[in-house]
Amino acid sequence: MKINGFVVSLLATILVAYLFPQLGDYLPLKTITDIGIGFIFFFYGLKLSVSELKLGMSNYKLHILIQLTTFLLFPALVLIAYPFLKDTTAEEYWLAFFFLAALPSTVSSSVVMVSLAKGNIPAAIFNASLSGIIGVIITPFWLGFFLDASEGFTFTDVFLKLLYQIIIPLTLGFLLHRTLRVFVNRYKSKLGLFDKCIIVLIVYSSFSTSFTANIFSNLSFLSLLLLFACVLALFYIIYGATGLIANWLHFNKEDTITARFCGSKKSLVHGSVMAKIIFGNSAGAGLFLLPIMLFHITQLILVSIFAERYAKRGN
Repeated sequence: MKINGFVVSLLATILVAYLFPQLGDYLPLKTITDIGIGFIFFFYGLKLSVSELKLGMSNYKLHILIQLTTFLLFPALVLIAYPFLKDTTAEEYWLAFFFLAALPSTVSSSVVMVSLAKGNIPAAIFNASLSGIIGVIITPFWLGFFLDASEGFTFTDVFLKLLYQIIIPLTLGFLLHRTLRVFVNRYKSKLGLFDKCIIVLIVYSSFSTSFTANIFSNLSFLSLLLLFACVLALFYIIYGATGLIANWLHFNKEDTITARFCGSKKSLVHGSVMAKIIFGNSAGAGLFLLPIMLFHITQLILVSIFAERYAKRGN
């Protein structure tokens, strides 16, 4: 397994936030990240190719399975634990997991892994892109059942923030795709680096505020291991269930690979952005990023292994 530079940078960022939480006092992080979020989704819109999306549209059973897994099965599994954790000290961590479960799937890594495993690439592009668009509405909708105005959450305010920080830039980028596609193709790697830099800044801002407020003071190493175990269990349940349903629907190998890889993944980019928009600079923002960061690391490692196995088997 190759060392993933982005994962290392995220872990290093959390360490820096712990050791030097005051660095944000010298930089306008809120302004930088707010503008950066707009550019992330503008570039995301630029990358959406109409022709590639059309190629993947016809396989409706595969699309329905992936989207229902992402936005219904994931939250349903986490909801099972709610009655047992409600009004306990663990309820905040449950809500952070529910936030993870309500997020859309990844885009770039899903497509890369499906390609490596020799799955249905057009369908992966279509579903990963569609998931990101649907998540703009579904993620805050799900959270609205468990957050209220007393916690600074109103769906109208959040939707307005999503509108001018995500929806408008994304739409503008999509409309300019044909005009600027040469630019996108030429600087694709640099645009990806820009996205990661903004995510690193959001992670630093969130965790430094959380460390300053001692949000993680009650989180022991054993509790962190338990969170990681829950992340592993959630991933394997979804990955296994998606494969079983794909077999039940008589999917071919390419579609089964796409269903499992796209349906079992969650987007750290969307998670960081959504946490920034919904929770702002609140002390608890870092808490909501913890499960998605653990899940991000887990899915990168495990799906990479599974993709290589599929590729070696000639699937």
